[in-house]
Amino acid sequence: MTNELPDLVPGRRTGNETLHSDGFVCGPPLLDFWRWSSSDLVSNATRGVFAEFLVANALGVTLDGVRNEWDAVDLTTPEGITVEVKSAAFVQSWTQKRLSRVSFRIPKTRAWDARTNALAKQARRQAQVYVFALLAHQDKRSIDPLNVNQWRFFVVPTTHLDARMRNQVSISLSGLEKLAGPAVSYGDLAEIVRKKVAQYERPPLLCGSLEVFEDSEP
Repeated sequence: MTNELPDLVPGRRTGNETLHSDGFVCGPPLLDFWRWSSSDLVSNATRGVFAEFLVANALGVTLDGVRNEWDAVDLTTPEGITVEVKSAAFVQSWTQKRLSRVSFRIPKTRAWDARTNALAKQARRQAQVYVFALLAHQDKRSIDPLNVNQWRFFVVPTTHLDARMRNQVSISLSGLEKLAGPAVSYGDLAEIVRKKVAQYERPPLLCGSLEVFEDSEP
């Protein structure tokens, strides 16, 4: 018998499932694990996943499936726009002597396909647009990642990022502000993502043997 090992496609759980011994309940429900492992939304790792959830909700991405952490892109909007989400914060869970210096990772990557276990030959930035989600609140006593008003968002189409940042692997907050312009609120995020993708993903103008991309910014 051939032992096939395809990718697993997880079903969406309810949280009511329990630890069991071949069907006999022997522990708490899965919801308790989620509470135990993911309640600290300020923690770096959890905040990054929560930022994806936050942006997905703002962009109208359907959230009735299961997040795949190995996908080449973080999100795909109903219109088909692919989105990479990066998060950062001034406030951390641990004791701080000062607010954290904000920077975001932007390396090119080789996409991996879980269905074929194949790695792309060329490294690039995979999504059409980057959304940088900054938990901008700076008071530890009142920090609340569930409060969307404590977040600020910066939107940069990947063509623009590639043209200006090329092979850089990170970008500072000051550099991002110069590149993206003013921060965007949660309520305006969807509109700005659509506008910027439309602006920077126009077909190139052909000039002889060279491709010249229109760019309205200097």
